[in-house]
Amino acid sequence: MDRLSSTFSALADPTRRAILARLALGETSVNELAAPFEMSLPAVSKHLKVLEGAGLITRGRNAQWRPCKLEAAPLKEAANWIDFYRKFWEASFDRLDAYLERLQSGDAAPDGPKAPKKKGRKNGCK
Repeated sequence: MDRLSSTFSALADPTRRAILARLALGETSVNELAAPFEMSLPAVSKHLKVLEGAGLITRGRNAQWRPCKLEAAPLKEAANWIDFYRKFWEASFDRLDAYLERLQSGDAAPDGPKAPKKKGRKNGCK
């Protein structure tokens, strides 16, 4: 799976998004990350493995403390991908707004497809 797909797959789960939101405040331990969730520590650990596999977090080891840290680069890549399409849709909506304004002001006729002109027959020939 490519990196962008891994990022979006990891972000699809609300628990993982909540974990990332917490890590945006700074690195913290697995136990602290698990505290607000009504699930077992192994279940939280599975979510962390998905986030780590997507490159969204790193986990360290400092004696018995295992800090988790947000890695923002994959999020930036996803944001850039989304931004490209946001610009596309904004331009499309701007064109639609301009068209509707022209229609409402009576300055322009609809630009829809025009019916093709019928070719007449001359002297009964096809």
